[in-house]
Amino acid sequence: MNATATDAAPRERAEVDKLARKLRQQTGKAIADFAMIEDGDKVMVCLSGGKDSYTLLDMLIELKSRAPVDFELIAVNLDQKQPGFPEHILPEYLRGLEVPFHIIEQDTYSVVSRVIPEGKTMCSLCSRLRRGSLYTWAEANGITKIALGHHRDDIVATFFLNMFFQSTLKAMPPKLRSDNGKHVVIRPLAYCAEDDIAQYATDRDFPIIPCNLCGSQENLQRKQVQAMMERWEADYPGRIDNILRALGHVAPSQLADPALFDFASLRIERANASS
Repeated sequence: MNATATDAAPRERAEVDKLARKLRQQTGKAIADFAMIEDGDKVMVCLSGGKDSYTLLDMLIELKSRAPVDFELIAVNLDQKQPGFPEHILPEYLRGLEVPFHIIEQDTYSVVSRVIPEGKTMCSLCSRLRRGSLYTWAEANGITKIALGHHRDDIVATFFLNMFFQSTLKAMPPKLRSDNGKHVVIRPLAYCAEDDIAQYATDRDFPIIPCNLCGSQENLQRKQVQAMMERWEADYPGRIDNILRALGHVAPSQLADPALFDFASLRIERANASS
C-alpha cells in the first residue's frame, strides 16, 4: 500500500488528488520552514489510530520517497490497555505499509484509573504517562525526532487556551526540545487544517480507532475554544490561517513583556545641551 489516495467515490478523483497534494505541500513547507527533518534522522511517528496520526504517517511516507535528504521512519503505537481497545487494527494496517512499526504495551490505564477519582477527566495524567512511555522508547531505540499529529487548529486552539485560562501568550510550537533536553518533537502538520485532514481520512478510509475508549470527557475549556474557532471560520473564512501566521510574526516591542523587550531603556533623543 502506498500513501496516495484510494478510490473515494462519490468524490471526484481530481478533488481527492488535489487535497492530497495540498496536504503534502503544506507538510513539506512546515518541515522546510522549521528544519524538522535532517539527513540521517530516525523519525518516530506516534500513531494513535486517529485521523491526524494516520494522515501524518501518510504524508511522511510520501515525502520520504521524494525528499532530498535520507531519513528513516518507524511508526509507534502505545497500547495503554484501555478496556475495549481493538489492538488488532493498527498492526493489521501497518503490515500493509512499507514502513517498520512497533507496538509498546504498557498498562497506563490502570494507573490513571487508580489515581483519578471516578467522573474526573483522565486526560492530563494519561497524557503525561503516554509521553513518558514514548520518550523512554525513543531514547532506547536511537530516535532523533518524534513526530506528532497536531495540526493548525490544535496550535491555534492551544494559543487561545493559554491566553484565556493561563494568562500566557504561548501556543504549540511546530518544533521543540523536550524539557529534559533529550528529544526533539516535530509537528509536520502544523500548516494543515483539521477539516482537510478529516476529509483526507475519509477519502483514504483509514481504520479509525475511537478516542473515547477510556470514558473520559473532552476538556470543556478546549471544547469552548474549538466552538469559538468554528464560528469564526464560518463567519470569516481565513481567520484561523491569519492567526497562525500572526504567531510567526511576533513584535515584542508591541507587547508588554519586559523580559522580551527592554522597555526600561526607552528614552527620547534629547538635543545636546551645548548645542
